[in-house]
Amino acid sequence: MKNLVFYHFAFFTLLSLSAFSQSKDNAELQKMYDEDQGARQSGKIDWKILSKQDSLRERKVYEFIKDGKIVTGKDYYNSAMIFQHGRDTTASAMAVKQMKKAIELDPTINKWLLAAAIDRDLMRRNKPQIYGTQYIKMGENAKFERYKIDTTKVTDEQRKYYNVETLAEQKLKERSMNLLSVSDYHSKSNAIDNTVKFIKTEFKKGAQSEYDISESRINTFGYELMGANKEEEALKIFKLNTEIYPNGFNAFDSYGECLMKLGKKAESLKAYKKSLALNPKNDNARKILSENKM
Repeated sequence: MKNLVFYHFAFFTLLSLSAFSQSKDNAELQKMYDEDQGARQSGKIDWKILSKQDSLRERKVYEFIKDGKIVTGKDYYNSAMIFQHGRDTTASAMAVKQMKKAIELDPTINKWLLAAAIDRDLMRRNKPQIYGTQYIKMGENAKFERYKIDTTKVTDEQRKYYNVETLAEQKLKERSMNLLSVSDYHSKSNAIDNTVKFIKTEFKKGAQSEYDISESRINTFGYELMGANKEEEALKIFKLNTEIYPNGFNAFDSYGECLMKLGKKAESLKAYKKSLALNPKNDNARKILSENKM
């Protein structure tokens, strides 16, 4: 009897361990997803090399599917993204299939990828997209443009549900994608004061400016300077960002970070305090202020 009880206990334990292991995200697949995304965020992309890497990742995902190693919602999402970067209709159809399963298992997952997967699958089949997530560039020196779209299939409310821009917002996005870079301007002038004046001038032009002088892009430019060990120049850019975007909590957060790096603690904490006032949910600013008892 004791042996029978022990057997049942052992059998139950094995089942529990099996269920537990299947509930965990596939770590190797997550690493592949991170590599997929990281490769696309680098400054200059060698598309020939990236295409080869994409193919290898896609082949590995098929192995995971065959071995039953894609189980959780996150697994399905990660695999869908890798298929999304495939080169044929087989891959694009798999991206749609995997994303539908991901949302079924975890409704909190970002649904944008399903809309994008559906659009790309349609594009691969030479059909109009329906959500409006796909933008193409017809040549090296051509501008980005939204791929042809059938606007009658999906409403703007449905687009919002999938975290996709409305049709009006897509027109603005298309314009934004073709704006020139402040970084490129600075690389030619190589004088930070000239660049600051230039940004101010372009900011006044508003929608007429051909440069991306958004808060986020200026902020990114500041970090590019910091990454090049040009903190004093970066400080001028971060300060400028707080001046032209006085309600930008992230602009003040970055300004505070640069000030702190330059040893200007009092000014830094003042910037962080302003950032927190603009956004009480800014945990980074709260943490810095708490550590410095302000």
